[in-house]
Amino acid sequence: MASIPSNISRVPNLLASQVLLSNLNRTNLSLFRTQDQMATGSLINRFSDDSIGASAVSVLRQRLVRGEQQLGNLTQADGTLSLLDSSLGDLSGLLEQARSIASEQIGVGSDTQTRAAQAVVIDGMIRQMFDLANRQTNGLYLFGGSTATRPPMVEVGQFGGFRYVARGEGLTADLGPAFGVPITLGGNNAIGATSARVRSSRDLDPGLTVETRLADLRGGRGQGVAPGVLEFAFDGGPTATVDLSGAEDVQDVIDALTSALRRYETDHGVTILGAGGVSVAGAGLSIDVVSGAPGADPLLTFADVSGGTTGGDLGLTQSAFENTAAAGADVDPRLTYLTPVSVLSGVALPMDGLRIKFTLGANTAVRQVDLSGAQTIGDVRSLIETAAPGVRVLISEDGRGIDIVNEVSGPAMSIEEIPGAPHTATQLGVRSLDVGTLTADFNGGRGVHIVHGSVDPVTGLPDPSRDVDFRITLGSGQTFDVDLRPQDLVNVQSLLDRINQAFTDALALPPQNPDAAPLAAGDFEARLTDGANGITFVQSAGQAAGGAISVAGRNNSGAAEDLGFLSSTYDAASASLIAQDRASIKVDNLFTALIELREALRSDSGTGITFAGERLERAVNQLGQTRALVGAHSNRVARAITRLEDSQVLDEKLRSQLQDLDYAEAATRFTMLQTQLQAALASGAQTNRLSLLDFLR
Repeated sequence: MASIPSNISRVPNLLASQVLLSNLNRTNLSLFRTQDQMATGSLINRFSDDSIGASAVSVLRQRLVRGEQQLGNLTQADGTLSLLDSSLGDLSGLLEQARSIASEQIGVGSDTQTRAAQAVVIDGMIRQMFDLANRQTNGLYLFGGSTATRPPMVEVGQFGGFRYVARGEGLTADLGPAFGVPITLGGNNAIGATSARVRSSRDLDPGLTVETRLADLRGGRGQGVAPGVLEFAFDGGPTATVDLSGAEDVQDVIDALTSALRRYETDHGVTILGAGGVSVAGAGLSIDVVSGAPGADPLLTFADVSGGTTGGDLGLTQSAFENTAAAGADVDPRLTYLTPVSVLSGVALPMDGLRIKFTLGANTAVRQVDLSGAQTIGDVRSLIETAAPGVRVLISEDGRGIDIVNEVSGPAMSIEEIPGAPHTATQLGVRSLDVGTLTADFNGGRGVHIVHGSVDPVTGLPDPSRDVDFRITLGSGQTFDVDLRPQDLVNVQSLLDRINQAFTDALALPPQNPDAAPLAAGDFEARLTDGANGITFVQSAGQAAGGAISVAGRNNSGAAEDLGFLSSTYDAASASLIAQDRASIKVDNLFTALIELREALRSDSGTGITFAGERLERAVNQLGQTRALVGAHSNRVARAITRLEDSQVLDEKLRSQLQDLDYAEAATRFTMLQTQLQAALASGAQTNRLSLLDFLR
């Protein structure tokens, strides 16, 4: 209200005017603020209105905006996961139908024509599954992993194989409470499994080079290399230090050691290094120390400073260096893509090459890879991946060899030698059927099934004749039996040894076929071929004159079939029976399962249908696990949406309480301020008319 304070009994006109004007301005300002609040609907329009409230509103607005974005992401993720679950449901339906067909086509009630017709049905399922694998929504492929903007499954090869080309475990977004939930599936599922690989069977044990990084060394203690300071002394003289803390590769170490040793020579007037200096030799460092008097060569010794391990890591402290002992300890370099092939242990140079064979049914495609121009492991990778699309070369997890991965679903991949070549595949440890190949890996991991420990059903006593797994018939018609034992099924070498021993044992036994000439030494040998994969039986020229070798199963043993002898081929030129390669590898996913079933139906193979049905069973179980995982993710997203919506409501309520205007209260306040202004103007007008005479009166 515009009035003169009661404690002022008499004031000048100027002071009265200023007091009146101040009160009018204050009332007008309140009117303006109220009017502004009513126009905007906000109680706080700027930080000067209420700094504390404005700060709280700012924080709440940021939370609300971020929450809206997360809510949108969650809603999209919920829709994507729902579609993903639906797609997996469709895939489950296809697999159940395929499994039903496999069951119906085994045993009586099926014939060649029926199976051929069902093969067409399975082929249609494969096309449907291909479309489902490439299903997308909002520009994202559901099974595209972390590269969800490109089709994850492509068709490759002349057999209609399929390759999963996506990478990563899944695409993630800002999902707030559902942080870490992928909205797409990666290659760790039944559709995109890429685990089929030929694992390295050899430690290539690369040598040390000056370009080798210290980070790629396991070190003399097997715990890597920790660059630091170490001490050295020559011939019992003073101790000096060399700082290797800044070394990145072996060349840095050589330069630092050479510089320190030369400085020691200058400072103490001695000669340490011979013509060879500091260099690399094999898998360690080498220091050429000068010779001394006969039988008294001076010693160069290294030691780690207190708490340090650099010398031990670099193989320098394990023993003293002298003229007759220049090599340090093995620092065990890891294999990298930059490793030169010239430093690989047991690899003859120049390398020749290898063959990668893809087999599907009766069809075969061979890719011959020339590795003669490879200088590094990276070159080997590039040459193989270029010559055989769908194949990927990786350094093994332990860094000691290379693995070759088959990424093409459907055909089986095998790696063979080139006949007459220096066995490059074996030297690199990547021949898929080698003497070290485990028999447990045969037939897609099913191994080899034998009969063992059989007994006579009448006497109940052990009956060795019932343990015979197969019979081998040579060209002359003479035969001998092979009884495989569990200890013979360790690897291919133990298997070959057992078969050859069975032939040797048969030489001392009466002939099984009295109408054929007895067996003689040199008539038979089991071995691997110099070229195509497959266990090979070779007979002598005399036996070959009578005909081909044949193998027949005995006592319902599965060994002959599991080892590939019942699907073998005979080469008359070399008098060899070459078994079908049962150590080839396949990608274990849905596409492979359906393609196997299609090919088994086309070839009218009851055994193939059974095996395909088993693979389908595994695929169904894996798909069920994948669908359960997607369901768990979907539930988590749904709960996150509910929690975030509740949080948004609470934040919006609090923001409204702080910022939104109460129009009824503001209107009342505005009316009161108008009345106050009118009263101030009226009282001010009356007050300004008073004079000194009015006061004296």
